Amino acid sequence: MKKALEGLKVVDLTTALNGPFCTMILADYGAEVLKIEPVEGEQCRFWGPLDEKSGESGFYNYVNRNKKGGTLNLKSEKGLELFYELVKDADILVENFRGGVTKKLKIDYETIKKINPSIIYASGSGFGQYGPITHRPCYDIVAQAMGGMINLTGFKDTDPVKVGPSVADHVAGIYLAVGVLLALYNRKITGVGQQVDVAMFDTIFSLLENAIVNYTIGGFIPERNGNVDPSIAPFDVFDCKDGFVALGVGNDRLFHKFCKAIGHPELIEDPRFTNNDLRCNNYIPDLQNLIREWCKDFTKSEIETIMDEAGIPCGPVLNVKEAIEHPHIKAREMMVHCEHPTAGDQYFQGCVVKLSETPGGVETSSPLLGQHNGEIFGLTKEEVEKLKAEGVM
Repeated sequence: MKKALEGLKVVDLTTALNGPFCTMILADYGAEVLKIEPVEGEQCRFWGPLDEKSGESGFYNYVNRNKKGGTLNLKSEKGLELFYELVKDADILVENFRGGVTKKLKIDYETIKKINPSIIYASGSGFGQYGPITHRPCYDIVAQAMGGMINLTGFKDTDPVKVGPSVADHVAGIYLAVGVLLALYNRKITGVGQQVDVAMFDTIFSLLENAIVNYTIGGFIPERNGNVDPSIAPFDVFDCKDGFVALGVGNDRLFHKFCKAIGHPELIEDPRFTNNDLRCNNYIPDLQNLIREWCKDFTKSEIETIMDEAGIPCGPVLNVKEAIEHPHIKAREMMVHCEHPTAGDQYFQGCVVKLSETPGGVETSSPLLGQHNGEIFGLTKEEVEKLKAEGVM
């Protein structure tokens, strides 16, 4: 079956996570992604977990599936020459160097667009292509800290806590992919390429949603509040017989249903809880404690069933194993199998966006280091070996 992005050529210079996650999305939906690494391999080839037999990184294999792999020493004259030739007919170039590095390497947008004026040049970085700290290196934890997320995560009496997964990397990668598609649509109309600039710092800041308006409109600086939502109540995580459940009672209609479901219809007329604003102001401790006491008499499954029948958003707090094995995850094909040439059987997250006519999918494993050098650069085996000996590949 045809894929949505078939026919697009993507030159991928990215390392670590935000850039490779962007190009993984493009590759999953059919783009030909040519991942060009430094001769020693990019950094996340060495991030755990590592396969015991092959030494291959599961992390690398996940975000670099469906790609072809090559290597180049961009600091060498021959390497730069080969790279310029490669981008001449590319549709998209994706890089995630920190600000200023591409100019030093002579592969910045201004240089590349002289070679290929229609190219979409996508730059994912910690702090973007302009601004007072554009030059700084960045990892997810730094973006979460500076973007305001860590200070909002955790409980009032605990130190600030980073969000578990690398949300700055992942969402920046998604934004970068969206930016590429926006630029491609514009190029289809105008014929003109452009640079796409996405910063992890900006990304986290964009995710603060009501924390921003609580300050700009409400006039107060939001603080850590655990699992309690400052704008909706009840919206919390509760202990039960065999674990925890999350409940989201997002409006007055749902609250009426919720009160009946837990056997407390009198709460509907209670003047402390008759609308959402009042419930937020009076949630702690009385309403919260009442729900806590009710939950303690039931298992996760029992609460899920009761709330499902009442139409209340609810779900058990699952660990990774439980999430992987959830029947809905299986039904949605959110775990996929991939056969790696040296690591063997591997299983990764599937494609989130389900397209009815041009679905994405995982067709090939991540490349071995330099696996497709000959194919990517149009070289014979002898030419590849010569360039290896010269330190170009």
